[in-house]
Amino acid sequence: MSVEDELTTIQRCLDDMDRSIRRLEQRLGKGGLEVRRVRTDAGHLRESVALLRGNGAARPADQSRQAMVLVSDAPYDASLWKDAEDEGLGSRRHAP
Repeated sequence: MSVEDELTTIQRCLDDMDRSIRRLEQRLGKGGLEVRRVRTDAGHLRESVALLRGNGAARPADQSRQAMVLVSDAPYDASLWKDAEDEGLGSRRHAP
């Protein structure tokens, strides 16, 4: 099953859950903290699924990967640090 299919399945489940929450609200009333909490949590789930769709989660994994950058184990050129200061200690020319 593709990612898009999985997201569609989740969407259908969320729709079913919304219908169930509405029925609960009719029986228990909308004023209860627990029912409001369930409604809010369901809304958060819906937003999260929308974000997954929007962020390209449905793209194949090989398209969303970035190229790997190899970093050499060779020491850096010491001249790169010539005028650098140690953070928190100040300049080597001045006492902290």
